[in-house]
Amino acid sequence: MLTALIDYDSGNLHSAQKAFESMASDLSNEEVIVTKDPDMLRKADRIVLPGDGAFPACKAALSAKTGLFEALLEAVEAQSKPFLGICVGMQMMARFGHEYETTTGLNWVDGNIRPIKPANPKLKIPHMGWNDLVITGHHPVLAGLKTGDHVYFVHSYQFEVEQAAQRLAHVDYAGEITAIVSSGTCIGTQFHPEKSQRNGLQLISNFLSWRP
Repeated sequence: MLTALIDYDSGNLHSAQKAFESMASDLSNEEVIVTKDPDMLRKADRIVLPGDGAFPACKAALSAKTGLFEALLEAVEAQSKPFLGICVGMQMMARFGHEYETTTGLNWVDGNIRPIKPANPKLKIPHMGWNDLVITGHHPVLAGLKTGDHVYFVHSYQFEVEQAAQRLAHVDYAGEITAIVSSGTCIGTQFHPEKSQRNGLQLISNFLSWRP
């Protein structure tokens, strides 16, 4: 089985690549590649879309790669390949992002990306550091994870989900902030599993083992 991490020049993929390769090494017949090649995306069995930075810039960078955006849509929408979005990669699963300007997303999860506005003004933005998950949904990729497990965040915008069933987990940052979303064969994490130590590695291993 081949897992493709999409490289569209948005952030450093090194830590994500290492984490996925480490978990793949514990499983049989699992290979992980980092690629900009649309043909490799078509050959992959699973797809991971990381992302760091602003929503509009990430969407523009992804769309600018010749054939890559179209290959992603084909793989996920037409072929229902398992997909994992990380950080801004998760945010792009939304209908719209509202960071600096309104930008269309992939529209795989109903909702919008809007600024974090904690009820306690003393809390800093960006929301950065470790938070406890509150898991409210069920999914094979969450096997072995539980409410109270720590994961690592770095973001200033949040996913406001319109359908409660599509939000699987949140954290409390003077208000609820979406941590995990899911729809069909797609799942996304606002936190960085590759930086979340044991809990993040468990999620990555689960994704690599997932057979929708």
